[in-house]
Amino acid sequence: MAKQSYGRQRKRPAFSGPALVYAICIGLLVGWYGPLWVERFDLPRVDVPEQRAPADRLSADFGFCHSGGGINCVVDGDTFWFQSVKYRIADIDTPETHGPECAAEGALGKRATDRLQALMNAGPFSLENADRDTDRYDRKLRVVTREGQSIGDQLVAEGLARTWDGRRHPWC
Repeated sequence: MAKQSYGRQRKRPAFSGPALVYAICIGLLVGWYGPLWVERFDLPRVDVPEQRAPADRLSADFGFCHSGGGINCVVDGDTFWFQSVKYRIADIDTPETHGPECAAEGALGKRATDRLQALMNAGPFSLENADRDTDRYDRKLRVVTREGQSIGDQLVAEGLARTWDGRRHPWC
């Protein structure tokens, strides 16, 4: 006699417990070793498009301001006012122009100040956040960039600044 079935029949799952564990393990192996296989077997790569730097949207006509506040002006080689906010370029240190230790520091500081003013006036720029928002003088700490390149790095390359390492070093 044939066995009769009453009601609904139970569906089998697509993967049983052990099969699901094996599928997950294979997926992890492919994810882990896949990039190595691409190199080893010279498989074609799928290139991810480069992320573009944000568009430079800030600009002003910068003059010089040697004391007090300002609207859009350069104080020295690493400090400037922009839209009535005082900024310190976070990734560099430049020679002092206000109370230099020696004449050579004052002269280099003046060159750095003049160059920063020229760079700030050279076109639109961006202000990128640094590791802290402000310094002990309550200046906003920012990295100034143009087309994704640090203006501070440019001053360093031109011998007018040093990369900031967290402390001041003598210029004389």
